[in-house]
Amino acid sequence: MQRYQGNPGKRSVWTEASIKMVVGSVDSAPLSLSRQVRPLEIVFLSTEAVPFAKTGGLGDVCGALPMTLAARGHRVTLILPAFRSIRASGLSIVPTNLSFAVPIRGRIVGARLLRAELPVAEVARQGPAEIETQAQQRRTGMPGSKSRSVPQPVTVYFIDQPEYYDRHGLYGDEAGDFADNCERFAFFCRAALQAITRLERPIDIVHCHDWQTGLVPAYMRMGFESHPWMATARSVLTIHNLAYQGRFWHWDFPLLGVDWDYFKPDWLEYYGEINFLKIGIQHADTLTTVSPTYAEEIQNSLHGCGLDPLLRSRSGALRGITNGIDDSIWNPATDPHLRFPQVGTESARGTAAHGNYDVDSWREGKSLQKRHLQETMGLAVDESVPLIGLVGRLADQKGWDLVLQVLRWHLEQSRPTQWMILGTGETRFHQALTELQDLYPGRFGLQLGFSDQLAHRIEAAADLFVMPSRYEPCGLNQLYSLRYGTIPIVMSTGGLVDTVVDATHETIADGTATGFRMRDFSAEELDRLIGVALEIRYHQENIWAQLVETGMRQDWSWRQIALQYDRLYADTLAVPKMPPPGGVPRTELAR
Repeated sequence: MQRYQGNPGKRSVWTEASIKMVVGSVDSAPLSLSRQVRPLEIVFLSTEAVPFAKTGGLGDVCGALPMTLAARGHRVTLILPAFRSIRASGLSIVPTNLSFAVPIRGRIVGARLLRAELPVAEVARQGPAEIETQAQQRRTGMPGSKSRSVPQPVTVYFIDQPEYYDRHGLYGDEAGDFADNCERFAFFCRAALQAITRLERPIDIVHCHDWQTGLVPAYMRMGFESHPWMATARSVLTIHNLAYQGRFWHWDFPLLGVDWDYFKPDWLEYYGEINFLKIGIQHADTLTTVSPTYAEEIQNSLHGCGLDPLLRSRSGALRGITNGIDDSIWNPATDPHLRFPQVGTESARGTAAHGNYDVDSWREGKSLQKRHLQETMGLAVDESVPLIGLVGRLADQKGWDLVLQVLRWHLEQSRPTQWMILGTGETRFHQALTELQDLYPGRFGLQLGFSDQLAHRIEAAADLFVMPSRYEPCGLNQLYSLRYGTIPIVMSTGGLVDTVVDATHETIADGTATGFRMRDFSAEELDRLIGVALEIRYHQENIWAQLVETGMRQDWSWRQIALQYDRLYADTLAVPKMPPPGGVPRTELAR
């Protein structure tokens, strides 16, 4: 996948004043949070959604959020490429009689739609306020629209074009990014417009995710191909990681299906290139990213990846909404991955005897989980030794250079800790970690690759979870850690700031502390905080218990996050659509 490699030249082209002229003044007023929410027709466009396709957090979001919104009464449709991985989802995927053709690079490329359904979340999984709201809606309905009393499943449509999508990887393989990614995702954006038209109903919101869908807001703003639903629909673009922008050379521009007159800064050009994400940011009615702090960070030059002037000019349309977790899956009281054979009397749900635990039984539960993990992963069995866990992508962004340094200190100096790491990524980290495991068996457990079961077990067994990310748009593992009573140590960046309350004298006194935040990005700071945390763990047990239980009681479920998207959509519909920038080209299609 193409990643930002540094600021482009010619900074004078994109002054903030010129951007303001291009974008217009519609963004000057921030979105409010008080609009009346009604059931909406929402279309999600994404390249990932669990259980069909996933490489990271995008798949979790687009798998869970549509179902949660549908449970709240909205009608939600999800459109994805028909990647090879969808056939391993375990869900029924059936062909439809809907097909269409897209003219691209001097040829006609056909596609058909496949269909599946995702069930909505059960009412039993919803909070008391949502249950009461739905009960009231069953009694009274919603004025001017259908009642929310019977949520509909999420309909999933797949753009089936084997030449583009029936491949081993989503965006690339061992050799790197696919050379035709511009064509693949230009086709996806154009095909998605036709798929929406085939729904044959008015659309309120088209919610686009990341650079692969970035052309759609521009197509909607220019009225591309005169699709009737564009007259009233609004576009929302969520930025999951600004570093990945979809940048391609200008000779690919005809793939976009518009005249060369659109290849200029106020439409589709970016320093002589095509930049899918820049296009989406410039033309979407509303922008979101996956945490409030990340929304602020990407507007400065350090984290803006060359797009910070454009993002500052659109600050009124930008909102940060923290990602949620599926608490029917990530719940230590019911998690099937934590269960193990039990001798003796079966205990009640939420207690530790069968491997599960809750906020009242976490001491026994986590102790048993640690022992079980030590036994199965070849670590010395000792429940009193602190266990430090890490799960995730082995990449420079995640701070693995710091982790390796601190891990070496602990192992070489025979400090009384154990480490358990699960992940896959860059070869250099694979090699370094494998060498350390060979040198220090019994003190360091390592599994390269990914195992959902082991990820759950590490969260349950560990005392500390380390996330020293250089930048982190949101992060999910710290939320899993809080849920499982594992104290996170994180870098003060992005969503980690918004979700982990640093343990200071003040936050410990007022009962809000949930973890530890690094003040600077260094191995020494990470090591210092591990020492501080373990001092509390073994010498101030009442404070440690407070940290654990405060974290376990927090609600980071999608039920709560969906309320913010309700308000976002209502606010988006309450403001006028962005008009096209001045000097709209006369010709629209270039086939």
